[in-house]
Amino acid sequence: MTEKEKLAMIEETLDVEEGTITADTVLADLDEYDSMAKLGLIVLMDDEFGVKVTGDMVKGFKIVADILAVMNK
Repeated sequence: MTEKEKLAMIEETLDVEEGTITADTVLADLDEYDSMAKLGLIVLMDDEFGVKVTGDMVKGFKIVADILAVMNK
């Protein structure tokens, strides 16, 4: 899976317009990055990548690249 495809999955999970985020996007700057979006990321990681993400891991996500790094494990 390409980084562009992963970014599209993140955009869908965060409910932001396609093509609006990059690996350098600061999550705190996104109004859509709320508790429901964080829960959606946990589900996405488990369902699509077989990665168990904890709440503490999600709290550690500062930029989109942090999410991509977990997807690449």
